[in-house]
Amino acid sequence: MNDPNIAKPLNVVAIGGGSGLSTLLTGLKEFVRRDPGLGHSIRSLSAIVAVSDDGGSSGRLRDEFRMPPPGDIRNCMVALSEDSRLLSKLFRHRFSGGGDLGGHNFGNLFLAALSEITGDFAEAVRLSSEVLASKGHIHPATDSDVRIVAELEDGTVIRGETNVGKAGRRIKRLRLEPEKCHPMPGAVEAIEAADIITVGPGSMYTSLLPPLLVDGLAKKIADTNATKIFICNLMTQPGETDGMTARRHLEVVKEHVPELTFDVIIVNDRLISQEQAAKYELEGSEQIGVHGSITGDTIDGAKIFYADLLDAGEKVRHDPAKLAAAVLNCSSRVQD
Repeated sequence: MNDPNIAKPLNVVAIGGGSGLSTLLTGLKEFVRRDPGLGHSIRSLSAIVAVSDDGGSSGRLRDEFRMPPPGDIRNCMVALSEDSRLLSKLFRHRFSGGGDLGGHNFGNLFLAALSEITGDFAEAVRLSSEVLASKGHIHPATDSDVRIVAELEDGTVIRGETNVGKAGRRIKRLRLEPEKCHPMPGAVEAIEAADIITVGPGSMYTSLLPPLLVDGLAKKIADTNATKIFICNLMTQPGETDGMTARRHLEVVKEHVPELTFDVIIVNDRLISQEQAAKYELEGSEQIGVHGSITGDTIDGAKIFYADLLDAGEKVRHDPAKLAAAVLNCSSRVQD
């Protein structure tokens, strides 16, 4: 007989890119195939990763081999790795020097080599994940050669993630080029089977919106019965989200993908230190969500779930364990 006090293992899908997604995956992987009797348990963990990066090692490999940029995907593979620290360290290793290898990351080169051998980037990602004994599945958002295009408030149009990140002016609209790029079948299957789908944390215009703008992906998310969670960033991003509140973050997503609504928004409620605030203020960044800027219990229909999400380090970062616990705890409350 099933014990009603034991929650069923969940299928979780995390969408985004950059360090925010890998931080979340680091925390969530500890619940994968965990004994349900101990509390929250994840049956299947999947990441749907942005593939619009065009800078650094990823950009060089993308241009030379006409492959999707591997950097964010590599970070997710390392985050989900169950293998030895040596292998994870190897996949993160970046070559020094000014030669052809200088600046390249070993994990990126490994993915490029497997892509050439298999002729299929998605298969290369799957095989690389096996090498690292991954505790989850990683899906590029699309296999199309997509670039992001931003229209600024003053009408200027900027192409490419690197340039968008350096724009330094308010972005009015983001789109993918080409706009008709299709999601990977594995990503769609993961979404359709999901109990929880998260978006964030991460850079709004270079990590969060690009996967959601892949043709049909946001509608697939909207059509599921999964609990949809938006994880708010801790700080504003200079030149991209200056002055944006938690509410405004959700509004921007809604403006780009109006069919998608969220059940929950997770917001950090712990103040950063005065030293941290002063340091980030010099960079043009401020904390989000803890200065009385949020009124009511919901934002655009999404229930607000507050939690202490801060890491203990000097930099303002999400703590992986706290973030994962917040995702699973707020989901169980919504489902109850």
